[in-house]
Amino acid sequence: MKSLLFFTSLFFLTLSAAAQGVVGKWKTIDDKTGLVKSIVEIREQNGELYGKVIQLFRSEWANQNPKCYECKDDRKDQPILGMDVVRNMKWNGSMYKEGTICDPNNGDIYRCEMWLKAGDANRLEVRGYWGFVYRTQTWERVQ
Repeated sequence: MKSLLFFTSLFFLTLSAAAQGVVGKWKTIDDKTGLVKSIVEIREQNGELYGKVIQLFRSEWANQNPKCYECKDDRKDQPILGMDVVRNMKWNGSMYKEGTICDPNNGDIYRCEMWLKAGDANRLEVRGYWGFVYRTQTWERVQ
């Protein structure tokens, strides 16, 4: 019984330590322009990771509160600022998987994986899948 309690505690400590590595604020970078698009704050909730847009930088949105008109789920017509664009990411021992990421520009939702770049805790690799096709972005930690 003691060993079961020990291993259960160890499992949750490992999960919590892994989450701490990616929990925080991250700059998202536009693939085309190389400019910062937004700041996403990643938090741990009930053993899963979620990421909320907390700041927008796109010039066409500077004095507006854009909404996700193209979203097809509960985010439809909701403000992008404050929106959870990353949901339900689960740690599998080497990366976060099984969650989703939403592109509020077009409302598309992709299967998602994320992991810290090897040797660089200030770079988060975020990969969205549509079928077998994927795109990977590198997000930078906000200091």
